[in-house]
Amino acid sequence: MEEDNAAAALDNIVTEFHTYEDFLDSQITSLDLYYLEDEELARQLVELGYRGSGEVLKREEFESRKAAAEASRLSKRSKQKTLASVGKELKENFLKGLAGREEANRSGKMTTIIFIRDRNALGQEISGYIDYSHRLKTEDFEPYFNGKKRLLPRPTDLSFYNWETQVSTSNASSNYQVIAENSSGLLFKNKRDRKILNVDPKVPPGDNSSRSPLQSDLYIQVVIYDHITRRRA
Repeated sequence: MEEDNAAAALDNIVTEFHTYEDFLDSQITSLDLYYLEDEELARQLVELGYRGSGEVLKREEFESRKAAAEASRLSKRSKQKTLASVGKELKENFLKGLAGREEANRSGKMTTIIFIRDRNALGQEISGYIDYSHRLKTEDFEPYFNGKKRLLPRPTDLSFYNWETQVSTSNASSNYQVIAENSSGLLFKNKRDRKILNVDPKVPPGDNSSRSPLQSDLYIQVVIYDHITRRRA
């Protein structure tokens, strides 16, 4: 606990002061300058621990912690920029559901499968299963979150079916293998942890998985399957 508090105190110092010299100056009193008559000497005494009323912090450690703090800040800033949903005022259930899962699917913590049933531009009823994580990595989702495009199943997704033309396709993705010829119906096998995700609404979806039907103004039917991936130790 004491080590944690000490580390937190040092991090606060790094955050508060722009340079190491600024930190040293904060530890020098007017009385120090009166007796020493040399600001640089006063700084050296603080650095050596002979002067100052606060934490003793070496220049190397200050600069190391400063660099780490800056790297962390840039990383967070970069992560925010990569999220297509950031800054969007989303009111529709489906888009809010996608936004809430975006970071986890981009980082690999979760691999979500989206089932959508609706009509295409020709008015034909289509349905399919979409690997959300895979789609995020292969296309720009800004138009979807901006409402300029609608996310619809494609023949290149995990599973696709056109109810009018009866065209049916299935494809493996970067996260899932499709198991179509099975007595249990359509199954998806996660490539990372090899867990099976069952999309049959009459049975549980499987280990570390959940099934969430969504009411949406944009589609006839939407079901979201979330799978929490666990890396092997």
